[in-house]
Amino acid sequence: MPDRQHRRLLAIAVTLTAIGLTTTQAFAAPVPAPTTTATHDGTTGGGDGGSDDAHNSMESTAQFTEARTAPGVVAPGAYGAAWAQLKSLPRTGGEWEHVTTKPYNSDDPRYRDINSNSSGGSGNVTGRITGLAADDDGHVYAGGANGGVFRSRTGGGDWEPIAEKLPSLSTGTLDLDGSGRLWYATGEANTGATTYVGTGVYVLADPKHGKFQPGDRVGGAELESTTIHALRFAGDKVWAATSRGVWSHSTTTLTGPWTLEFAPNPDYLPGGSKAADPSAPYKNIANDIAIDPKDPSKVVVAVGWRSGDTYNGFYSKATDGSWQRVGSLGDLPTDAANVGTVTFARSADGSRYYAIDESPAVMASNPDTGLKGVYVSKSGSPFGPWTLIADKDKLMGSGSALQGAGYQPGIQSWYNQFLQVDPANPDHVYAGLEEVFETTNGGTSWITAAPYWNNPFPCWSIDPTKQTGDCSPTTHSDQHAAAIGTYQGKPSVYVGNDGGVYRRPVNGQLDAYGRGKDWTSLADGTIDTLQYYSVGVGKDPADPSGRGVIVSGGLQDNGESILRAHDKVMGSNFGGDGGDTIVDPNNGCDIAQEYVYLDMWVTQNCAVNNGSWLADPTKATSYEVAPPDKDTNAARFIAPLTTDPKNINTWVAGGRHIWVQNKGFAIRSGSEWTSAYDLGAGHVATAVATVNGTVYAGWCGPCNNKGFTRGIAVGKTDSTGWHQLNLPVGGTLPNRYVSSFAVDENDAQHIVVAFSGFSRAWTEGPGAGIGHLFESHDGGATWSDISANLPDVPADTVKLLPDGAIALGTDVAAFYRAPGESAFKVLGEDLPTTSVLQLRTGPDGKLYAATFGRGIWAINTRRDS
Repeated sequence: MPDRQHRRLLAIAVTLTAIGLTTTQAFAAPVPAPTTTATHDGTTGGGDGGSDDAHNSMESTAQFTEARTAPGVVAPGAYGAAWAQLKSLPRTGGEWEHVTTKPYNSDDPRYRDINSNSSGGSGNVTGRITGLAADDDGHVYAGGANGGVFRSRTGGGDWEPIAEKLPSLSTGTLDLDGSGRLWYATGEANTGATTYVGTGVYVLADPKHGKFQPGDRVGGAELESTTIHALRFAGDKVWAATSRGVWSHSTTTLTGPWTLEFAPNPDYLPGGSKAADPSAPYKNIANDIAIDPKDPSKVVVAVGWRSGDTYNGFYSKATDGSWQRVGSLGDLPTDAANVGTVTFARSADGSRYYAIDESPAVMASNPDTGLKGVYVSKSGSPFGPWTLIADKDKLMGSGSALQGAGYQPGIQSWYNQFLQVDPANPDHVYAGLEEVFETTNGGTSWITAAPYWNNPFPCWSIDPTKQTGDCSPTTHSDQHAAAIGTYQGKPSVYVGNDGGVYRRPVNGQLDAYGRGKDWTSLADGTIDTLQYYSVGVGKDPADPSGRGVIVSGGLQDNGESILRAHDKVMGSNFGGDGGDTIVDPNNGCDIAQEYVYLDMWVTQNCAVNNGSWLADPTKATSYEVAPPDKDTNAARFIAPLTTDPKNINTWVAGGRHIWVQNKGFAIRSGSEWTSAYDLGAGHVATAVATVNGTVYAGWCGPCNNKGFTRGIAVGKTDSTGWHQLNLPVGGTLPNRYVSSFAVDENDAQHIVVAFSGFSRAWTEGPGAGIGHLFESHDGGATWSDISANLPDVPADTVKLLPDGAIALGTDVAAFYRAPGESAFKVLGEDLPTTSVLQLRTGPDGKLYAATFGRGIWAINTRRDS
C-alpha cells in the first residue's frame, strides 16, 4: 500500500529554536540548505505517521525563529517587557469560550479517507507533552510544550490547569523532589518543531492542592530565556541543564541567584565578548547531569549541540575546581563527534545508571538513524564503565514498526528521548525514542512496548470490520517524557509524546506480538495542549436547527481536527502536520487543508470515508490539489492560503508564486491553479489576502538575518496590475516579517498589515524598525502606524471585524481596538497566555482563535467593548 505522505529526512541538524512565549531573549541563526534527504516509505495507507520528521521539524524550527527574530538577534528583556506592558492594559468585556474541550479521537472511524492517519492505534490525543511527574497517591502532573501544567488526582484524567498565572507555559521538565514539592522548569528543551524558551524554574510547595504563582520562581532572572532539559537533585542542591550551561541552586533557600557551574564556552554567554556571534545560542548547550549516588561531589555533565561542535562531550569537576573533559567511559563514546543529545537515568537503589546517546556523526552519515546507543553503568557510577545494551538494529528487531529505509529507530533521537527506571527493579527500564521500548533484564533483550503505529502489522486494516482484533492500542509517536506513579496501590508508567499522555501498568501484559496490550490514553478532553496553526468555521449541514457549526483546524503533528455541531468527540480527517485551513462558511464539510509546503488537499464531505478507497481508488473523497510550488520546495513550511470573502470560489495561495484558482472546493487537481505573479527567485510568501479580486502578498527572502529582505506585492487575481510597493528600509513599515493582512470587505484599498518580531529597541539587526500594526487607505501607497499601546511583541494575525473594530493575535495575548478608538485593550477574559496564530470569524458571528498550545477558543465580540 502506498505511503501517502512522503517524508524527507535531513541528515544533519543545523538550527536551534530559541524563541520565547513570554520570555526575555530570542535568537536566530542562518540555516544552510538541506544536505541529504530521503523518503519515508511506509507500507500502509495510513498517511503521515503523525510524527515530526527530521526535515519538517528543523525547517519549521528555522521558520518560526525567522518570523520572530529576523533581521537580527533579539536582545534580552524583550518578552519580559512585553509581559509587563500586557499586565498594565485594560480588558474588554466578555469571556472566551473553550471550543476544543471534547476528546480528540485520532482513530475516529468516520474519517478513513486517503489523507487520514485514522486507525493507527493512538486513540485520543492532545498536544505535545514534554514534562511528567507522578507520586504514589494518584497525583499526576503533565506539562504541555506550550500549554502549562495540568494536574490529575485520579491517576490520570480529569485534569485541571495549575500554571495559568505564570508568564510562560512552555515546559522543559517537571520533577517531584524528596519532600513532595513540584519543580517546573520552563523552556522546552526539544530543539525541533516549534519550541519556546521560558522564564526559569518554579516550585509549588503543595502540588496536590495549590497552583503556581509568579512568586514561586527559584532565584532571579538567571535562567530566563533558556530551555531547560533536566533538573537533577543531590543533597540540598538542584542542578539544571540549560541552553546556557549547567547551573545550580539551593533547594532549602529558594531566594538568591542561581550559580553557573559550567559553561564550555563562556565568552558566548550574554554579556560575554562573543555574545553577539550568530553561533552563540549553540555554544553552551547542556543536555543532562549525572550525579554519583554514593558521592554527590562526583558529577558528570553531558553538553553539546545535536549536530556537532568541538565542545561536545562529557565533563567532570577536577580537584582544583576546574571542569575537565572525561576521556574514557567504556562503550559510551566521549569524543565530540559521537556525543550529541544525551539523557541519563539512575535506578532508585543507586545500582544502575542508564544513558541514551544521539551521535552527530551517525546523524550525518547514516540515513536511517541518529542513535549511537543505549548504555548501562552497572557500577551505579556515572563514570562507568558503561556497556552498550541497545543500538538501532537491536531495537528495530524488538518489534518496532519502523523497518523501512530512511526511518528506523533513533532517526529523531535528537528530538525524541526519555529514560525511566522502575523504582522497584533496577533492571526494568523504559526508553523513549520515536517509540517506547522496554527491557526487564537490564538491556539483554527489549520489546517495543508502544510501536509507532499499528499500520505495518498483519493485525491491521484501515477498515475496522476487517481487523483481526489482535492489534493492541499504542501511544502516539515521538516520545518526550516519562514517570512512574501509583494509584490505589497499582503502579503505572506514564509517557508523554506528541499526542499527549498515556498510561500502562508497570507490570503490564503483552499481546501475541510481544507489544504492550494495555495502554490507555489520558487525553479525555479535560487536558487541551493542542498546537493549532489555523482554524476554519462553517455551518454544519447536518444540524437541523441551521445554527450549528463545524470547527476545523490544522495542528502540529496531529493532522486536522474536525468538531461537528453535535459531536461527542472530535475526529481527525487529515493526517500529519496540519497547516493552514480553508472552510466554506456556508458548508463546513467543504474543507481544504494544507499538509506542509503548500501540499493542499480538499474534501466536500468532511472527508468521511470507511477506507473503501484502498480497494477502489475511485471511492476516495479527498483530493490532492497542491499548487506547483509544492513540488519545487518554493513555499514556507506553513504557507498562506485564503479565499475572497466576496467569492468563496476564488482562492489565493502563496509560495514563490501567487497562485489563484476559481473553482473553489470543486477543484480536483493542482494543475487548475494559475500563477498570477512571480515574487522572484528566493522570495516566498508569508501572508496573502484578497477582496473583490485585489490581492496583497507579503514576502521575505532571504528570510533569516543574513541579508533579510521583505516586501509587499499588490495585484489582481486575473494576473493584471501587479507591482511591488515601495517599502524602503528605514521607511514607515519596519524591515521585519510580514505576518498577516486584513482587508476591508467594502473597500479593498483599506488594509491593515501586521508584523512579527520586535522593534528596534530589542532587535539588533539593521533597519528592524518600530511598530507592529499599520494601516493604509490607498492600497499601500501610504501607511500609518496604529500600534498605539500594543506591547512590543511578535504580532501573528490581524482581523478587521464587520463593525470596523480590529482584533489582533500575538505571542502573548489577543487584543481589540473598538471602532473610532486608537488604543487597544486585552480581548476578553480567560484566554490562556499562549500564542494566538490565527483569528477567523464564523458564520455564528463569533471570533475564533487558533492558539499554539491551548486549543481553539471563541468569543462574541459584538458584546465586547
